[in-house]
Amino acid sequence: MIRLHHAHQTRSMRVLWLLHEIGCPFEVVVHPFDKTLRSDAYLSLHPVGRVPALEMDGDVIWESGAMIEILCERFPEAGLGRETGDPDRQDWLVWVHFAETLSQHTAALTQQHVALYEDHMRSPIVMKLEAARVGKCLAAIEGRLSTPVENRDYLLTSGFSAADVAVGQAVYMARHFYKLDDFPEAAAWFERITERPGFQASLPPEDAERLYRRDFYEAWDDPRG
Repeated sequence: MIRLHHAHQTRSMRVLWLLHEIGCPFEVVVHPFDKTLRSDAYLSLHPVGRVPALEMDGDVIWESGAMIEILCERFPEAGLGRETGDPDRQDWLVWVHFAETLSQHTAALTQQHVALYEDHMRSPIVMKLEAARVGKCLAAIEGRLSTPVENRDYLLTSGFSAADVAVGQAVYMARHFYKLDDFPEAAAWFERITERPGFQASLPPEDAERLYRRDFYEAWDDPRG
């Protein structure tokens, strides 16, 4: 039995997308992204009250990067991992975990734009710094996809993998704060991977409570001057 504890538009989305790509049976428990994640019941699954948590074979796994590695090892027939000895193994690991670098900067912007309700709590300096860091991450993806390799449609030379899932979901989140206009190869790649049924199935339902109430959050000017 596989059960994913998920909140819409959070890091757990990358694991949900991966499970859809794998095509194995699984259950999803949707949680609101609020203080209920710090309840005793949920803390018994995740010690710091975050999503995702993954119940599998009687164990509970947390950390989405670890889940991606474990699921790809558990279901090698899906072809989404790269085993030790594979020429793309090193690059696969790098890009799977690079997703967290981008996600950390996006999380900081989410806190500033979304989680902090009062203007006096927000910092335009933090917003500008974190947006610039997101831009550098997107530039790294653009550079990878611009490498002159035949059939460079995905992050790995050998084709679509969980690396595209991990980084693609991080870009999905980052696009709420930084547009892809200056990154044509990354934009084409993102459009390509998000057309996949697995990604579409991982999106929040139309009537779901979402973390992001806007498609894009403009740069914020401090009204205090």
